[in-house]
Amino acid sequence: MKALLQHPRTQPLFACLRQWRKELAVVLAMLLTMTGPFLLKPAQSTAPADYDRRLVIITPHHDRIREEFGQAFAAHWKKTAGETLFIDWRVPGGTSEIAMLIKSEATAAFQQHWQRDLKKAWSPAVAQACLNPKAPPDDEARQAYLASNVGTGMDLFFGGGAYDFEQQAKAGTLVAGDGEKTGISGLMKKRPEWFGESGIPEKLSGEPFRDPQGRWCGACLSSSGIVFNRDVLRRIGITEDPDAWEDLADPRYYGQIALSDPGKSGSVTKALEMLIQQQMQIAVDRLKAAPPAKLTPEEVEAQGVAEGWNAGLRLILRISANARYFTDFSTKIPLDVVRGDAAAGMCIDFYGRSAEEDVRRTDGTSRVGFVAPLGGTSISVDPIGMLRGAPDPELATAFIEFVLGDPGQRLWSFRAGEPGGPRQHALRRLSVRHDFYTPENIARMSDGAEAPFEKAQAFTYHPERTGAAFSAIRFLVRVICVDSHAELHEAWKAIIDAGMPERAITVLEDLTRVKYEAATGGISKILSSRDKVQETRLARELGDAFRTQFTRAGSMARHGR
Repeated sequence: MKALLQHPRTQPLFACLRQWRKELAVVLAMLLTMTGPFLLKPAQSTAPADYDRRLVIITPHHDRIREEFGQAFAAHWKKTAGETLFIDWRVPGGTSEIAMLIKSEATAAFQQHWQRDLKKAWSPAVAQACLNPKAPPDDEARQAYLASNVGTGMDLFFGGGAYDFEQQAKAGTLVAGDGEKTGISGLMKKRPEWFGESGIPEKLSGEPFRDPQGRWCGACLSSSGIVFNRDVLRRIGITEDPDAWEDLADPRYYGQIALSDPGKSGSVTKALEMLIQQQMQIAVDRLKAAPPAKLTPEEVEAQGVAEGWNAGLRLILRISANARYFTDFSTKIPLDVVRGDAAAGMCIDFYGRSAEEDVRRTDGTSRVGFVAPLGGTSISVDPIGMLRGAPDPELATAFIEFVLGDPGQRLWSFRAGEPGGPRQHALRRLSVRHDFYTPENIARMSDGAEAPFEKAQAFTYHPERTGAAFSAIRFLVRVICVDSHAELHEAWKAIIDAGMPERAITVLEDLTRVKYEAATGGISKILSSRDKVQETRLARELGDAFRTQFTRAGSMARHGR
C-alpha cells in the first residue's frame, strides 16, 4: 500500500483527492451557513399559516409587551374587520441599533428613488443631506426626501424614548399622516378628547409627551429607578433599601452594581441625564439661597448648572466604578439582580416592577424592590409613531388608535387577568392618558397608587440645561466609564482598600477635560457634525487620558500618596 501511495502515477490522483476534500469542506461549510437559520428556526412560527394583511413594527420592547399587544390587536382586528393579521415584529436591539437600521433602510430607499425616479446622480453629499435636519433649507436632496413617500418597508416605530423619536421626526423618517384618516394627525381629528391637558398633554413638567405636529406620541409613561435585591444588600452589610442615586456610589456596593451601556440604549442615557439634572437643581438652589456677590440671577443659574454638571459626572463616575459590568441589554440587569448576581442596578420602571412581581411571595413581600428616586427622575413617555412610506398606513393608524385607546391603556396598566387586562403577565406600565385614571380603572391597575401626573410635579425637566448635551452624555459616559472600566474599577478598589485617601480621589475625579463648557461646546459640535473621523479621534484622546488618570489614582492609593 505504501508503494502504491508513493508510485509516481498515483500521486497526482491523491493530490487531486486532497484538493477535492478541501473544496468539499468549503462547500459543506457554505451549505451549513445558508441552511443554519432554517435548521435553527423555532418549530412554531409567530406568523399565521394564512393571513390577509401584515403590519411591520420595529421595536425595542421585550417579548411580554409584543406578545400581549400582538395577540390583543390581532383578535380586535379579526373581530372588527374580519381579517387575519400577521404582526411582523422587528427587534434588532435597543434604540441605538434601531436608529442605525432606520437610517440605513431610509437612505437606501431614497437612493433608489433619487436614481430611478428623479434620474439624478447619487453622491456622498446627497447621502449625507437627505436625512439631515440641519441641511440648508434649499438643499435639493433634503427637499426631495421630505417630498417623497419612500419607506423602509416598516409601518411603525414602537417603544423607546422621546429623544429618539424627536431625532427620527427631525430626520423626516416619522410622519404625521394625512391629517384626515391616517397617522396621529388623523387620530387627533378623530379623537380630540385624547389630546390635551385632560388626556395626553403636549408637555408635563418640562418633558415632551407628544410631537406638536403629530409625528409621534407617548403610548405609556416611563421613569427610571433602582432595582435592588434585599438579600444581597444585607449580605454586603447594607441594612437600608436604596432610595437615591447617591446610594449607588457607596463603596460598599463595589462590584455589585449592574449597569447598561448608554451607547446602546437611549433610556439609559435618559436616566443619566436625569441624575445630572438633579445635581444641577441642587447646585442652583444652593447658590440662589446664598448668591455670590456681584452675580446676576442669570449668572447664578449658569454657575449652578456648570457645578451641577461636574457633580453629576462625578456621581456617575463613582457608580460606574462600583459596577461589575456594562451590558448591551438592559433586560439583563433586573434578571441578575433577581438571581443575586448583583445587589442593585439602574433600569426602567417596568423592568424593576416586573422583577419584584416575579419573585413576590404569597404574603405580598419580595426580596426584590424597585424605587424611582424622588426628585431624581422625571416622568417621561414611551412613544409610538408612523414611519414614512408605511406599507399599510391604514392598519398602522388602527394599531396606534388601539394602543392609545382604552384597550391599549388597559393592557399597559391593568393586573393580569383583569377584564381587558393582559392575559399572562402584568406589563407594569402607567397610562399616558390623564383621563384614564378613574377610580374604577385605578382599582384594576397594578400600580394605581403611583399617581404619576401628581408626582411629576416633584421634578421639572429643563431641556435648556442638558438637551443639547444629550449625545455628549452618552458619548462621555461610554468613553470615560465603559471603555475605561477596567482601569476605573481597579483604581476605585485600590482607593477603597487604602481608606479613601482624598488626594487619590481628587485625581480619579478630575473632570477638567469634560467640564460643562467643553461638553456643550467643542464636544457637542464634533458629535453633531457626524464626522466619524473626528469623533473617533476625540474618543481615543479622551480615553487614553482618563485611563492614564485612573491608573495614576490607583497607584497613588496603593503607595499611600
